[in-house]
Amino acid sequence: MPPEFAAFHFLRPAWGLLMLPTALLLWYLWRQPMAQQRFEHIIAPHLLAHLRLQRFRSRWFNPRSATCLLLALLTLVLMGPSWRQQASPLQQDQSALVVLLDVSESMSQRDVQPSRLARAKQKVSDLLALSPDRKAALIVYAGSAHTVLSLTGDRDILHQYLDAVAPAIMPRSGKFPEYALPRVDAVLREHGGPASLVLLADGAGADSAAAFGDYFDSRAHQLLVLGVGGDIVTEDEIPLDRPALRELAAAAGGDYLDLTVDDDDVRAIDRKIGSYYVPVDDAALPWLDGGYPLVFPALALLLLWFRRGWTLTWGLLPALLWLGAAGAPAPALADGATEPATATKSAESPASHWFADLWLTPDQQGRLLMQRGDYREAARRFRDPMWKALALYYAEDFMQAAAWYSRSDSDAALFNEANARAHARDYLRALLRYDRLLARSPDFPGARANRARVQALVDEINRLSESQQAEPGEDSTELGEDDPRAAEGADEQVWRKAEVEQLTAEQVLGSEATRDMWLRGVQRDPAAFLATKFSMQLEQGPEPGEPNAAKASP
Repeated sequence: MPPEFAAFHFLRPAWGLLMLPTALLLWYLWRQPMAQQRFEHIIAPHLLAHLRLQRFRSRWFNPRSATCLLLALLTLVLMGPSWRQQASPLQQDQSALVVLLDVSESMSQRDVQPSRLARAKQKVSDLLALSPDRKAALIVYAGSAHTVLSLTGDRDILHQYLDAVAPAIMPRSGKFPEYALPRVDAVLREHGGPASLVLLADGAGADSAAAFGDYFDSRAHQLLVLGVGGDIVTEDEIPLDRPALRELAAAAGGDYLDLTVDDDDVRAIDRKIGSYYVPVDDAALPWLDGGYPLVFPALALLLLWFRRGWTLTWGLLPALLWLGAAGAPAPALADGATEPATATKSAESPASHWFADLWLTPDQQGRLLMQRGDYREAARRFRDPMWKALALYYAEDFMQAAAWYSRSDSDAALFNEANARAHARDYLRALLRYDRLLARSPDFPGARANRARVQALVDEINRLSESQQAEPGEDSTELGEDDPRAAEGADEQVWRKAEVEQLTAEQVLGSEATRDMWLRGVQRDPAAFLATKFSMQLEQGPEPGEPNAAKASP
């Protein structure tokens, strides 16, 4: 049972005694014959059959059943159901807010201006501004998760570090929101009560929904997911994975919201945070009567008595509207096109697929399309990230395939991501993925052989580039300039770890000069500070309960 309904009770339970005479009245009504049955002994059966309205022969929603429902609603209103107390105007809002921000590479896409990550930061700022008294914490994740700030009410420092968050500061690539869950426990360790988790992301990992479901089954927190991204992107970009985010929110018993151009989305989130109620042991606070909203459906039932033939005729209208919406074709573009030539739509099933959706799951539809060789359409139908990545791989869209493979932390996904990047001439990152895989599984089949082939290509490109640069008087162009990922800096270490002198808190605070120098360095470049902090956290190992991520930098 949700925590907000744990204290459910009735303010006026004595009104429940009305159920006894109500039950007797309904029993009497049900024993009375229907109006059309009263004529069976008066009119001949062969004539009565032509006088009856056949369409109303089997009516489940008739005046009798409506009377039962109306009396039940009125009785509940009189009993006064209640499950929450009225907040004291003198009490400060003690609810905690934990923001989980996706900082993976796909958040740099510009299908939402100025970018997905920039828009997500704006939404976080707007959400914090709506409740300035609420304590908030910020956790970022990509291939690993890191706490930027624990629970704090200082909005200035929170905004300062929020502005510094970027994919470049993350020590490991990927998209694993489940890695942030142990960090949430660490942040809320001293809070001691349920909190609201707001996840801003454009997708999820392959195992994220299951991990979130297990986590929220044993905790009273609520989850609110805001999908950041557009429905139409360019061919080399990844669309918003709305189905995966909806599945993640449903597994955690939370809610999913779409990004809006105005502040309607953050205001909806703020209302859900404010309405998330956990009962407290305070007898001085009055209980709110939750039965008043039931008056409106009761009034709607009363209005039916002023209409003839209301039993089933009005019920056909919603069915016709539903069938019309389900069978409506997708809107056509200019020249009869149904999809732009340079764009791909999101993985949402369009209205034209409604018949297939009645019989097959999206993944089953994708498998059939894969067998037919329609790999791009299969990628649009698939919901499973690994199958979607495989379809994109077969369609030779290797960079998108690599991005989807990065959403799983398995050895096979890492191997396939490295292969996809090698096909896309992203040789340096491919070598790094092979190195990470070999560090975790030295005997993984094919990993060493593929790495050797990619390394040979990089060495050959470097040799050719050096020979072309050595020729004087010619405007030579390096082979790696058109695609700097192919060989630029391949013979050097891509990520260098600076020698950092680590100081304890006593050493920093004990010396005034050291403290001032440390504070100036943090304030001048908070992004560099966060990058160093995250790298050190990754080297130290995961939080208790967090999956053991590879320590190799991407």
